[in-house]
Amino acid sequence: MTDNLFYGTGLPYLKLNKKHLSGKLIVIEGADCSGRSTQIALLKEYLEASGHGVLDTGLRRSGLVGEAIEEAKGGNTLGKTTLSLMYATDFADQLENKIIPALKAGFIVLADRYIFTLMVRDLVRGADKEWLQELFSFALVPDKIFYMNVDPETLLHRALLKYGQLDYWESGMDVCLSSDMFESFTKYQSQLKDEYATLSLEYGFDVIDGSRTVDEIQKYIRDRVDELLESKKAAPKAKAKKAN
Repeated sequence: MTDNLFYGTGLPYLKLNKKHLSGKLIVIEGADCSGRSTQIALLKEYLEASGHGVLDTGLRRSGLVGEAIEEAKGGNTLGKTTLSLMYATDFADQLENKIIPALKAGFIVLADRYIFTLMVRDLVRGADKEWLQELFSFALVPDKIFYMNVDPETLLHRALLKYGQLDYWESGMDVCLSSDMFESFTKYQSQLKDEYATLSLEYGFDVIDGSRTVDEIQKYIRDRVDELLESKKAAPKAKAKKAN
Protein backbone atom coordinates (compact mmCIF):
# COMPACT_ATOMS: atom_id res chain seq x y z
CA MET A 1 0.00 0.00 0.00
CA THR A 2 1.02 3.65 -0.41
CA ASP A 3 0.57 6.78 1.66
CA ASN A 4 -0.28 8.74 -1.49
CA LEU A 5 -3.81 9.93 -2.14
CA PHE A 6 -3.75 8.62 -5.73
CA TYR A 7 -1.90 5.77 -7.39
CA GLY A 8 -0.36 8.25 -9.81
CA THR A 9 -1.08 11.74 -11.06
CA GLY A 10 -4.66 11.64 -9.82
CA LEU A 11 -7.13 14.33 -10.81
CA PRO A 12 -4.99 17.45 -10.31
CA TYR A 13 -7.71 19.89 -11.37
CA LEU A 14 -9.69 18.91 -8.25
CA LYS A 15 -6.79 20.02 -5.98
CA LEU A 16 -7.50 17.34 -3.39
CA ASN A 17 -5.53 16.27 -0.35
CA LYS A 18 -6.31 13.76 2.38
CA LYS A 19 -7.79 16.31 4.77
CA HIS A 20 -10.56 16.96 2.24
CA LEU A 21 -11.74 13.34 2.38
CA SER A 22 -13.18 12.52 5.80
CA GLY A 23 -14.84 9.31 4.63
CA LYS A 24 -13.36 5.89 3.95
CA LEU A 25 -13.09 3.93 0.70
CA ILE A 26 -13.44 0.15 1.11
CA VAL A 27 -13.09 -2.19 -1.86
CA ILE A 28 -14.14 -5.82 -2.23
CA GLU A 29 -12.52 -7.47 -5.25
CA GLY A 30 -12.96 -10.88 -6.83
CA ALA A 31 -14.33 -12.79 -9.76
CA ASP A 32 -18.00 -13.03 -10.70
CA CYS A 33 -19.79 -15.38 -8.24
CA SER A 34 -17.02 -15.02 -5.66
CA GLY A 35 -19.50 -13.57 -3.16
CA ARG A 36 -18.50 -9.91 -3.38
CA SER A 37 -21.95 -8.43 -3.86
CA THR A 38 -23.42 -10.44 -0.97
CA GLN A 39 -20.69 -9.21 1.35
CA ILE A 40 -21.10 -5.59 0.17
CA ALA A 41 -24.86 -5.74 0.87
CA LEU A 42 -24.37 -7.22 4.36
CA LEU A 43 -21.61 -4.74 5.22
CA LYS A 44 -23.72 -1.79 4.04
CA GLU A 45 -26.61 -2.94 6.23
CA TYR A 46 -24.26 -3.30 9.22
CA LEU A 47 -22.64 0.11 8.76
CA GLU A 48 -25.92 1.93 8.24
CA ALA A 49 -27.33 0.29 11.36
CA SER A 50 -24.27 1.63 13.18
CA GLY A 51 -25.12 5.17 12.08
CA HIS A 52 -22.77 5.59 9.12
CA GLY A 53 -23.67 7.14 5.80
CA VAL A 54 -22.85 4.60 3.08
CA LEU A 55 -22.55 4.77 -0.70
CA ASP A 56 -22.16 1.53 -2.63
CA THR A 57 -20.81 1.56 -6.15
CA GLY A 58 -19.40 -0.82 -8.74
CA LEU A 59 -18.58 -1.32 -12.40
CA ARG A 60 -20.85 -0.04 -15.18
CA ARG A 61 -22.84 2.26 -12.90
CA SER A 62 -21.80 5.49 -14.59
CA GLY A 63 -24.58 7.57 -16.07
CA LEU A 64 -22.12 8.56 -18.77
CA VAL A 65 -21.19 5.19 -20.32
CA GLY A 66 -22.60 2.44 -18.09
CA GLU A 67 -25.48 1.57 -20.41
CA ALA A 68 -23.27 1.95 -23.48
CA ILE A 69 -20.89 -0.72 -22.15
CA GLU A 70 -23.78 -3.11 -21.56
CA GLU A 71 -25.11 -2.59 -25.07
CA ALA A 72 -21.68 -2.94 -26.67
CA LYS A 73 -20.86 -6.11 -24.73
CA GLY A 74 -24.13 -7.63 -25.87
CA GLY A 75 -22.81 -7.77 -29.42
CA ASN A 76 -19.56 -9.49 -28.36
CA THR A 77 -17.69 -7.31 -30.86
CA LEU A 78 -15.73 -4.85 -28.73
CA GLY A 79 -11.98 -4.57 -29.29
CA LYS A 80 -9.70 -5.03 -26.27
CA THR A 81 -8.43 -1.44 -26.15
CA THR A 82 -11.89 0.02 -26.75
CA LEU A 83 -13.32 -2.05 -23.90
CA SER A 84 -10.48 -0.97 -21.58
CA LEU A 85 -11.02 2.70 -22.33
CA MET A 86 -14.80 2.46 -21.93
CA TYR A 87 -14.42 0.86 -18.50
CA ALA A 88 -11.79 3.45 -17.53
CA THR A 89 -14.23 6.21 -18.55
CA ASP A 90 -16.99 4.57 -16.51
CA PHE A 91 -14.72 4.42 -13.47
CA ALA A 92 -13.41 7.98 -13.88
CA ASP A 93 -16.95 9.38 -14.11
CA GLN A 94 -18.01 7.58 -10.94
CA LEU A 95 -14.83 8.59 -9.11
CA GLU A 96 -15.32 12.28 -9.84
CA ASN A 97 -19.10 12.50 -9.50
CA LYS A 98 -19.94 9.85 -6.89
CA ILE A 99 -16.99 8.52 -4.91
CA ILE A 100 -15.05 11.71 -4.18
CA PRO A 101 -18.15 13.79 -3.27
CA ALA A 102 -19.29 11.01 -0.90
CA LEU A 103 -15.86 10.81 0.76
CA LYS A 104 -15.83 14.59 1.15
CA ALA A 105 -19.19 14.32 2.92
CA GLY A 106 -17.81 11.73 5.33
CA PHE A 107 -19.54 8.71 3.82
CA ILE A 108 -18.11 5.22 3.76
CA VAL A 109 -17.88 4.20 0.12
CA LEU A 110 -18.16 0.46 -0.60
CA ALA A 111 -16.84 -0.47 -4.03
CA ASP A 112 -18.02 -3.76 -5.49
CA ARG A 113 -14.83 -4.16 -7.58
CA TYR A 114 -12.38 -1.40 -8.41
CA ILE A 115 -9.57 -0.84 -10.92
CA PHE A 116 -7.99 -4.20 -10.10
CA THR A 117 -10.70 -6.23 -11.82
CA LEU A 118 -10.23 -4.06 -14.89
CA MET A 119 -6.47 -4.52 -14.74
CA VAL A 120 -6.49 -8.32 -14.40
CA ARG A 121 -9.00 -8.66 -17.24
CA ASP A 122 -6.79 -6.54 -19.49
CA LEU A 123 -3.58 -8.28 -18.44
CA VAL A 124 -5.04 -11.64 -19.40
CA ARG A 125 -5.95 -10.12 -22.76
CA GLY A 126 -2.35 -9.05 -23.34
CA ALA A 127 -2.37 -5.41 -22.23
CA ASP A 128 0.90 -3.81 -21.15
CA LYS A 129 1.05 -3.49 -17.37
CA GLU A 130 2.79 -0.11 -17.39
CA TRP A 131 0.14 1.23 -19.78
CA LEU A 132 -2.60 0.04 -17.40
CA GLN A 133 -0.91 1.59 -14.38
CA GLU A 134 -0.71 4.88 -16.25
CA LEU A 135 -4.30 4.56 -17.44
CA PHE A 136 -5.58 4.17 -13.88
CA SER A 137 -3.12 6.56 -12.26
CA PHE A 138 -6.04 8.87 -11.44
CA ALA A 139 -7.58 6.29 -9.06
CA LEU A 140 -7.80 7.01 -5.35
CA VAL A 141 -5.87 4.64 -3.09
CA PRO A 142 -8.54 2.75 -1.05
CA ASP A 143 -8.37 2.61 2.72
CA LYS A 144 -8.94 -1.16 2.59
CA ILE A 145 -8.95 -3.75 -0.20
CA PHE A 146 -10.49 -7.18 0.41
CA TYR A 147 -10.07 -9.90 -2.20
CA MET A 148 -12.40 -12.90 -2.35
CA ASN A 149 -10.18 -15.81 -3.39
CA VAL A 150 -12.22 -18.62 -4.98
CA ASP A 151 -10.97 -21.47 -7.18
CA PRO A 152 -12.25 -21.65 -10.80
CA GLU A 153 -14.09 -24.96 -10.28
CA THR A 154 -16.16 -23.43 -7.47
CA LEU A 155 -16.85 -20.35 -9.58
CA LEU A 156 -18.04 -22.59 -12.42
CA HIS A 157 -20.44 -24.44 -10.12
CA ARG A 158 -21.77 -21.19 -8.65
CA ALA A 159 -22.23 -19.58 -12.07
CA LEU A 160 -24.26 -22.51 -13.38
CA LEU A 161 -26.31 -22.62 -10.19
CA LYS A 162 -27.00 -18.88 -10.29
CA TYR A 163 -27.47 -18.24 -14.02
CA GLY A 164 -28.07 -21.68 -15.50
CA GLN A 165 -25.49 -20.92 -18.18
CA LEU A 166 -22.06 -19.35 -18.67
CA ASP A 167 -21.45 -15.77 -19.76
CA TYR A 168 -19.43 -15.14 -22.95
CA TRP A 169 -17.15 -12.53 -21.36
CA GLU A 170 -16.76 -14.22 -17.95
CA SER A 171 -15.76 -17.37 -19.84
CA GLY A 172 -13.08 -15.46 -21.74
CA MET A 173 -14.39 -16.66 -25.09
CA ASP A 174 -12.96 -13.57 -26.79
CA VAL A 175 -9.48 -14.65 -25.62
CA CYS A 176 -9.80 -17.88 -27.64
CA LEU A 177 -8.47 -20.20 -24.93
CA SER A 178 -10.79 -23.00 -26.05
CA SER A 179 -13.78 -23.50 -28.32
CA ASP A 180 -15.50 -25.27 -25.41
CA MET A 181 -17.06 -22.67 -23.13
CA PHE A 182 -16.66 -24.77 -19.96
CA GLU A 183 -12.97 -25.35 -20.61
CA SER A 184 -12.49 -21.72 -21.60
CA PHE A 185 -14.17 -20.55 -18.40
CA THR A 186 -11.84 -22.63 -16.22
CA LYS A 187 -8.70 -21.54 -18.08
CA TYR A 188 -9.72 -17.89 -18.15
CA GLN A 189 -10.64 -17.75 -14.47
CA SER A 190 -7.37 -19.52 -13.59
CA GLN A 191 -5.43 -16.82 -15.44
CA LEU A 192 -7.42 -14.08 -13.70
CA LYS A 193 -6.68 -15.73 -10.35
CA ASP A 194 -2.94 -15.68 -11.11
CA GLU A 195 -3.05 -11.99 -12.00
CA TYR A 196 -5.03 -11.18 -8.84
CA ALA A 197 -2.35 -12.98 -6.82
CA THR A 198 0.34 -10.77 -8.33
CA LEU A 199 -1.63 -7.56 -7.76
CA SER A 200 -2.39 -8.70 -4.21
CA LEU A 201 1.29 -8.49 -3.34
CA GLU A 202 1.77 -5.17 -5.12
CA TYR A 203 -1.31 -3.41 -3.76
CA GLY A 204 -1.72 -5.02 -0.35
CA PHE A 205 -4.97 -6.96 -0.67
CA ASP A 206 -6.49 -8.56 2.42
CA VAL A 207 -7.04 -12.01 0.93
CA ILE A 208 -10.13 -13.93 2.10
CA ASP A 209 -10.79 -17.62 1.52
CA GLY A 210 -14.02 -17.41 -0.47
CA SER A 211 -14.93 -21.01 0.35
CA ARG A 212 -15.74 -20.04 3.95
CA THR A 213 -19.37 -19.46 4.93
CA VAL A 214 -21.05 -16.13 4.23
CA ASP A 215 -21.31 -15.41 7.97
CA GLU A 216 -17.67 -16.25 8.65
CA ILE A 217 -16.49 -13.97 5.86
CA GLN A 218 -18.81 -11.16 6.92
CA LYS A 219 -17.59 -11.32 10.52
CA TYR A 220 -13.99 -11.10 9.35
CA ILE A 221 -14.75 -8.12 7.11
CA ARG A 222 -16.73 -6.32 9.81
CA ASP A 223 -13.93 -6.80 12.33
CA ARG A 224 -11.34 -5.34 9.93
CA VAL A 225 -13.62 -2.43 9.00
CA ASP A 226 -14.33 -1.70 12.67
CA GLU A 227 -10.57 -1.59 13.27
CA LEU A 228 -10.20 0.84 10.37
CA LEU A 229 -12.95 3.12 11.68
CA GLU A 230 -11.63 2.97 15.24
CA SER A 231 -8.18 4.03 14.05
CA LYS A 232 -9.82 6.97 12.31
CA LYS A 233 -11.51 8.05 15.57
CA ALA A 234 -8.33 7.61 17.58
CA ALA A 235 -6.16 9.76 15.29
CA PRO A 236 -7.53 13.21 16.31
CA LYS A 237 -7.34 12.25 20.01
CA ALA A 238 -3.71 11.24 19.65
CA LYS A 239 -2.88 14.57 17.97
CA ALA A 240 -4.67 16.50 20.69
CA LYS A 241 -2.80 14.63 23.40
CA LYS A 242 0.53 15.30 21.70
CA ALA A 243 -0.29 19.01 21.48
CA ASN A 244 -0.82 19.13 25.24
